Formats: sequence, C-alpha cells, structure tokens
Amino acid sequence: MKRTTLSLIAGTAALAAVTGFATMNSPAGSEESTARTAAQLPVERSSRLCPAPSNSDLADTVYTSFTPVTKGTDEQGKVRLAAADGQSPENSTGEGGKGEGGKGGGKAGGKTGGTSAGAPTLNPKEPGTPVADDTSGAETPALTGTATGRFAPGWTVQQTTEVAAGAGRGLLGTACGLPDTEFWFPGASTAASRTDYVHLTNPDDSAAVVDVELYGKGGVLKSTVGDGITVKPHASEPILLSTLTEADEKDLTVHVSVRSGRVAAAVLALDGQRGGDWLAPTTDPAARLVLPGIPKDATDVTLVAFAPGEADADLKVRLASPSGLITPAGHEAVHLKAGMTTAVDLGDLTRGEAGSLVLTSGEGEGAVPVVAALRVLRGKSGKQETAFVPATAPVDTRASVAGNDAKGTVLSLTALGTSATVRVTASAGSEGGTATTKQYTLKAGATENVALPVPDGLKGTYALTVEHLSGGQVYASRTLERTYEGVPAFTVQTLPDDRGTVAVPRADQDLSVLQKR
Repeated sequence: MKRTTLSLIAGTAALAAVTGFATMNSPAGSEESTARTAAQLPVERSSRLCPAPSNSDLADTVYTSFTPVTKGTDEQGKVRLAAADGQSPENSTGEGGKGEGGKGGGKAGGKTGGTSAGAPTLNPKEPGTPVADDTSGAETPALTGTATGRFAPGWTVQQTTEVAAGAGRGLLGTACGLPDTEFWFPGASTAASRTDYVHLTNPDDSAAVVDVELYGKGGVLKSTVGDGITVKPHASEPILLSTLTEADEKDLTVHVSVRSGRVAAAVLALDGQRGGDWLAPTTDPAARLVLPGIPKDATDVTLVAFAPGEADADLKVRLASPSGLITPAGHEAVHLKAGMTTAVDLGDLTRGEAGSLVLTSGEGEGAVPVVAALRVLRGKSGKQETAFVPATAPVDTRASVAGNDAKGTVLSLTALGTSATVRVTASAGSEGGTATTKQYTLKAGATENVALPVPDGLKGTYALTVEHLSGGQVYASRTLERTYEGVPAFTVQTLPDDRGTVAVPRADQDLSVLQKR
C-alpha cells in the first residue's frame, strides 16, 4: 500500500471493504443521525468459497459467476478462483479493467475452457453479464475466490452438479459461501441411509482450528474427534459425520465453531434412495425464522429445529400461502427442548400451492433464539429427490442468484409485515441475450412464485437480481428443476441480502490536508 495519508472517509471505506460487508453507525445511535452522517458505498473486495462438488466419477458441475451492476464502483476490478489446495489453475485470474476482457483468454460471457477434474476458469468482462464454466469427475477441487473493484459488490458464484447414478444422484446446488466463524446446520444425519459430509474451506494464509458438535434428539453426541480440527491454509477438509460419532441419528443439528481463523462451511447430504443436495447454513439463531420457497408439489416436508440456548422454545408454526398467513392443521406449534434436535413431519404441507414457513418463538423477554431447516421431498416412492430449505435473512436491499435456465427455474418471494414492492432483473445470458426487468407488488403475509422475466435472445444461463424497493420484509429463494428418468430432481437456494454496500461515516474534515503541513 502506498504510504499516503487517507482521508477519514477513505480510510473507513477501505477497512469495511476488507470483510466485504460492514455497517458503521454514528455514536448517537440514532437512525436519523446515521443517515445524515453516513454514505452507502460499494464494497471493494468480496470472498466466495466453493466446496468440492462431488465424490462421484459421474458428476458434471457447472460454475456461474455473476456481479450485478452497482453505481459508484471503480472501473478497475478482477475475479480470481483457485483450487483450495493452494495451486492456482492456469489463467484463473480474470482482469476486468476499464471494460477489457479477462487475461485468461476465455470467451467473454460464455464457457471459458475448463478441463475435466480441474478448477473452472471464470473471466468476467463486465458486471451484469454472468460467465460459466464446467468440470466433471470426482477430482474437481474446492475453490477459494475473490472479487475486487467493480466486480466485488454483490458477487455470487453458483455451483450446480448433476450426478447420473449412485448415492446422491440427481441435482445438487449451492451458492458458494462466505468465510465466517460459526455455522448451524439443522437437517444433517448419520442414519445408515445417509452419507453426510461437512466441508470446511479455509481461504487464509494461516491454519484454522475448528470444532464440530453434533446434537441429536437426546442432546449433544459425545465425540473427541470433532474437537480441534485443523484446516490448512487455502485448503478444504470434507469430514464424514458418521466418523465423529457411533450414534445412528436420523436428524441432527451440526454446529461448526472456529477457535482461530475462519472458514466457509457446507454440508453435503447424500441419500442412497432419495438423491441428495447441499445443506447451506441457516441464518443466526433468532426468535423469528422464515424458510422461503417450499416447492408447491412437495410430497413430504420435514421441519428440523434446534434451540441452542438453555431455555426450551415453543414454536408457533404458520405457512405463508398465496392468500396469506395460515396455520397448518395439526401442526400449530412445536415444542423444542433446549439442546435437543426436534424433527416434525409436516406431510404435503403446501398442497399444490406456493408456500414459505414462518416460525416464531415468543416476543420480548420470552423470545427464544432457534435455528431451523426443512428437508423436502418431491416425487413418488422409488423416484424421489431430496433438497433443503434453511432459514434465511431477508432481502434488505438486493440479492442475486446465478445459474438459471430458460425452463425449470422458480423464483419464490414472500412479504411479511406489510405489502412490498420488488424489482426483478434477469441478466444477459452467459452466451448471449439482453437483460430485462419486471416489477412486482407482493401481498402482506403471502408467498408468490412469480412469472419470471427471461432475457431476450437468451443463450446459456442467466442471473436473477431481486431489489427491495418498498414495504415490508421480503424473503426469497430460487428452485432449479429437472427430470432424470422420471425422477423430479431439484435444488433450492435462498437469497439473503448481498451486502454489496457499506455505510461509511462522512468526515467533517478531510484529514489528508495534514499531510501537506
């Protein structure tokens, strides 16, 4: 870094951009005061970590990188993805300075020449247009990635895998995660029919030390193997959950806590008969949780919930249907014992309509923070597929999801509190097409699977960006659907806010003038 004195605003912006997200409030704590003294500026650096997609030789994986257009960004920027063993693939760095194409030499906006069992090459030319690449086989590595400059705000990477046969056959998808120090995964399992791995990926130059705790229906499962797991720098560790305990537990909550450093974490849940999918971390423990976008043709929905504190919780269960909030008959409430995982079979909850689950565990001093996720089945016996819907944060300002197809893409939106207005943009296609935008008004307490805008002249896949314009809280998820030999394969990704901007206090005085004295 050049040894020049930064102004207060520039220094604060640089500090916030290191993490990719932050909010800095005024000392007075007043929202009005904060609005007067802070500016929303784009983040300058974002990180994404992708787990190794599969251990099957029959796996075919597509990666799609996308950054929405953000006002106020620098003209410079780049995206870099590298194998998590620390070895960068050739041409893994895409430079996007001043509208020029990437150094990798790939075709801008389309596939960029990845190789079998190798890391993808994603060289974006400009924000607003996704790029895609594919790999195949069981040796595809986990990835660590960074985006800087104009590619950082709202950057997302989608990893979608098709497995033709075997355990976990079907469609597996995940949005590559953010590094953090704590994760919750209700919905994992060590049952004989399941093979679940927790993938830990370290993006940093020093080792991370991680503890993995498992909670079953009777409480914590004793294990010394899950304590003090070392994840090497720029490396990834897949840990088979059944090696951490001898217990055969159909429904588990996995708690990942980091003693030193930071990691990204995701659970790969594979079922011998019912396919499989990635289980993304749930949002932080809270007294109200929203699990958006249950497929309307779901044949079975199981709620898995956990109260991590010392107090029991009584969950009020409601379904946000197209007509508004309703209470599912026979499932009005669920009692959670502290420290014990509870699973409840909700059956065909949605009954052919769009729906999202809303859970509350009291208000004020009586509120108890909980975590929760849904295990969802589609199809009939013998031809079923599994996916997961974790509780997620709302779209405060904007969220994006990549890897959408012209057919088989469902965007589910839920408004809570009051009605809300959102704008949805379908980006240009990864291999051609023109972006298009549509605006929607959402009814309070209702879930709607909206009629999606599709890019004109679409070639390849495209990204969807949801912007919250006004009204109540908005929750969103995207479902990809495909059919393989009669099996209704699917995967669901929730859309939390992309935190692409940061509130930076305005300076009363530019301190850089001191450098001139």
